[in-house]
Amino acid sequence: MILITGATGNFGKATINFLLEKGTPSNEIVALVRNEASATALKEQGIKIAQGSYDDYASLTKAFAGVDQLLLISGNDIENRLQQHINVIKAAKEVGVKQIVYTSFQRKNETPSSPLWVVADSHLQTEKAIKESGIPYTILKNNLYLDFLPGFIGEQVLENKTIYVPAENGKISAVLRAEMAEAAATILVTKGHENKEYDFTNTEALSYNEIAKIISDVSGKSIAYVSPSAEEYQTTLKGFGLPDEVVGVFSSFAVGQAESELDKESTDLEKILQRKPVSVRSFLEKTYAS
Repeated sequence: MILITGATGNFGKATINFLLEKGTPSNEIVALVRNEASATALKEQGIKIAQGSYDDYASLTKAFAGVDQLLLISGNDIENRLQQHINVIKAAKEVGVKQIVYTSFQRKNETPSSPLWVVADSHLQTEKAIKESGIPYTILKNNLYLDFLPGFIGEQVLENKTIYVPAENGKISAVLRAEMAEAAATILVTKGHENKEYDFTNTEALSYNEIAKIISDVSGKSIAYVSPSAEEYQTTLKGFGLPDEVVGVFSSFAVGQAESELDKESTDLEKILQRKPVSVRSFLEKTYAS
């Protein structure tokens, strides 16, 4: 039995669909959801539904009963998610889950000096707790979702003709969320992934100067790249009315890119998918073609 946490989110739903495509019977997949009303589509697919919350330990032990493998999709409540993840790990240990697959993050700096520390701390402590639990694990060090890249480039880039992000000359090796989910599903249905860590990055990293040139070439518009200070960037984002938490996360990831935190080229994902992932270049060409 395979249980997917965060099953109504984009990553969770995609993973379930890939599990079904790979031949996993629907009655051997459990979707953990906070609200059953949001799981109608999953029920229609024949997926088992378990209602529970990362904050409710009793609901987790009940949901995990009989589960062999658990995909722990990291929570988005940054302030509270470490304790939430600890609840999941302890509940999995209590009921005898045999493998945890965890969606973590790509990084180089694992100290509080990291610009990504606002998200890094809970991920690193979660990884440590998983390893200390004694449960066989697979840790996925996910790079930035390619799906989020237009948010850093700017939704109005073709009108404004400027990419405005404090990433300096840093490079990113982003990957489509769907391809990461497909790889997670593959790991859950194949052997040999226990106690391993994978770098889920692309095979080519690009700078924003290179990104601006690609968009210019395919759109027929001259796109400039400006790297402001982090403070100027935050002020600009706040001017658009974005919440402070969103501003903080975007700024942290932008500065993280400047410091090459996401500049990693690995073939781990390619090997699991048994094909090259969609490149940053081809994603840009498709997204911004005139």
